[in-house]
Amino acid sequence: MKLSDLAFFALAAFSILGALGTALSQNLVYAAFSLLASLFGVAALFGWLSADYLAVTQLIVYVGGVLVLFLFAVMLTHRIGHVKRSNPLVGVWPAAIVSAGVFGVLAYVAIATPWKTLDAPLRRETTASIGDALLTTHLLPFEVLSVVILATLIGAVVMAR
Repeated sequence: MKLSDLAFFALAAFSILGALGTALSQNLVYAAFSLLASLFGVAALFGWLSADYLAVTQLIVYVGGVLVLFLFAVMLTHRIGHVKRSNPLVGVWPAAIVSAGVFGVLAYVAIATPWKTLDAPLRRETTASIGDALLTTHLLPFEVLSVVILATLIGAVVMAR
């Protein structure tokens, strides 16, 4: 196994551990910081795979926008540690069984697929071509994204009150 493969698996493990910390944490602040780690790991994976536009978009939109708003809402909420949970842990075992099944299917597909590998990494400019396509055809998804960010902002204000 090459060093580049080890680096990729380390970034993937960092993302997965952050996601697990988000899902399994009982403390809302720790869950938010675990989500931060997971989103940074995903951005690093995008950068590693030469998807520079997606990496920067991940950092700006999710880490810089959505997560910061969520953290401000959590930090502005008074007595966040004394809040009683309205949704107790129910359905953990069925969710674990379904998650294990989905993981099994994804693992089987990843192992059984004949992956095409290159000797040298394929590097090309993605930002310029995506920028040209964005200005001509992909305006609607970014408008939908602005509505999602607005909804997140409204949710942060509601949580802060």
